[in-house]
Amino acid sequence: MVASSSSAGSVAAAVQGLAHDDTVSGLQVYIVGGAVRDALLGLPAGDRDWVVVGAAPEEMTRRGFIPVGGDFPVFLHPRTKEEYALARTERKSGRGYKGFTFYTGVDVTLEQDLQRRDLTVNAIACTPDGQLQDPLNGARDLEARVLRHVGEAFAEDPVRILRLGRFAARFAEFRVADETMALCRRMVEDGEADALVPERVWKELSRGLMAATPSRMLDVLAQSGALARVMPELQEVAMVGQDLDRAAAREQPLPGRYALLCRLTPERDALARRLRVPGECADQARLLPSMLEALHAVDAEDQLGLIERTDGLRKPERFLAMLDAATVVATTNADAWRARLDEARGVDAGAIAKQHSGNPGEIKAAVRAARLQALQSLRH
Repeated sequence: MVASSSSAGSVAAAVQGLAHDDTVSGLQVYIVGGAVRDALLGLPAGDRDWVVVGAAPEEMTRRGFIPVGGDFPVFLHPRTKEEYALARTERKSGRGYKGFTFYTGVDVTLEQDLQRRDLTVNAIACTPDGQLQDPLNGARDLEARVLRHVGEAFAEDPVRILRLGRFAARFAEFRVADETMALCRRMVEDGEADALVPERVWKELSRGLMAATPSRMLDVLAQSGALARVMPELQEVAMVGQDLDRAAAREQPLPGRYALLCRLTPERDALARRLRVPGECADQARLLPSMLEALHAVDAEDQLGLIERTDGLRKPERFLAMLDAATVVATTNADAWRARLDEARGVDAGAIAKQHSGNPGEIKAAVRAARLQALQSLRH
């Protein structure tokens, strides 16, 4: 099925200027996936991925394409550096997302390649001159705002549950088709989600956290049953989901969003180890509860204690980042805390050390006393 001329026209405008050059002249090539989807939605164009039908690897290298694929042939255009993958089919050969064998013969059709993709909205192809090829009715699902799996092969890759959640978080106006959610539940019940490795979980989770409505990813994972498998430590999902949506509206960076995700989870350190999250995310998740507990401290001793516990003296940028995250869920005078941090860090520890050079054991206490005095002066 070829989509309507009006739809094709909108994509043609988005991909204008992609006329064949000598490198691709004579090849049967199509733009596929997200670039086509986003063009149809009127969203800014991102990276373009191409699929090549009816070509062998030898033909690609002869034309100057640079091979970069591991499991299957993928090539970089020698000038644009865009990815061109040979059309392929895949067959389940083991458990988990790596359990596949691929076939990339010259007889693989475009429709066969599209049928191996996850969602119909990601299975639309487009020629360089803007002609849509949509055998799986992805454009129709785009218009209906539905995230629907392409076919039963969706169940062969558990990463697709995570991707479904990520797309739900990105496209808040889209609903998940009932049959797709039912299939995800069946996958979890069959143990497919147990084969997910931490790196893939974190990759998709982090992208979902940075989407416009992160709570929807948590909803999808919870409804499918996958959340309890990949993040069993996580607590109070509904509440932190609302926090995350507010953080997204404020364009908070990833470490702060992850810290908010974990703020009501006592086993946040165990969760960080499970997911192998980056150190900055794990650190902010560990320290944010301390900040939330002491945000309303009025005593200089308590204020300095918070700055010390969160290592704000050495890492002021992190302290301020966590302060921004904290204001998502608590009302406080952020400017006052910035002033306190500046005052505490403004104490000249070197000068104090010189004053106590004859008795080095007094230096630490003297520096701290000076910081306390500086914080107390702010209240007058």
